[in-house]
Amino acid sequence: MPNDLSQTVVTLGAGLAGLLVFMGLGLAYALKNSLLSIVDTLWGLGFVVVAAVSAVVSLGGDGGQAQRWIVLVMVAAWGLRLAWHIGGRNHGQGEDPRYADLLEQGEKAGRSFAQTAITRVFLPQGVAMFVVSAPLMVGPNNERLSVPLTIVGVAVWAVGLFFETVGDAQLKKYKSDPANKGKIMDTGLWSLTRHPNYFGDATVWWGLGLVAAGSWPGLVALIGPAIMTYSLVNVTGAKLNEKSQRKKPGWDDYVRRTSYFVPLPPKK
Repeated sequence: MPNDLSQTVVTLGAGLAGLLVFMGLGLAYALKNSLLSIVDTLWGLGFVVVAAVSAVVSLGGDGGQAQRWIVLVMVAAWGLRLAWHIGGRNHGQGEDPRYADLLEQGEKAGRSFAQTAITRVFLPQGVAMFVVSAPLMVGPNNERLSVPLTIVGVAVWAVGLFFETVGDAQLKKYKSDPANKGKIMDTGLWSLTRHPNYFGDATVWWGLGLVAAGSWPGLVALIGPAIMTYSLVNVTGAKLNEKSQRKKPGWDDYVRRTSYFVPLPPKK
């Protein structure tokens, strides 16, 4: 399927502008309230902003009507749910230990709160958002909808949303029981993978990438899901989470039985 390349460039610029404004407002909130962890709630919402801006701006080109709205609905369902989940989890909890450590390191290096917020949190997050958002800005400018890719993409996205939503809900319920404090969650989806929520997150983005990949420029959009998956597996997400889990009793046995990322039947 062809892609309205000139309009794609315009959409990329508009998406970047929308993201700069959104992250700028988030930074202002963080500085006013001395709370860097707000960026976690903004993560999902930022993609919704990019998708909405891209859908509106792409109306000026020759992109297919159905594609832009399919992408927007998919991103909105994922991003709003994620923001609600993280915002509710973090509300009233103060600064996240990860950001507290960054602030402590920054203070030792002579950096102010604002400098740490910009250079260590909001700027890297903003760049990551823009790169990962490639499917949201390219897809709406495909001139015709690729029905087979769209069907597969939506199906993959739905599987990802299921794993992320159900995984988060199961973990929240498990943690709400005081008897489970300090224990390893190893039931439900957590018996198939040690990180069903992060697996779901990555899968959601592969679904979006497939929907956007109906043209040769659209194939570039697959860079976004690839970077998201690599980050969740090797940099942030799963790898970072496991550092805080290793001291819990039964962890080594859980690792032996349970797949790291991709859901698989547990080993006996």
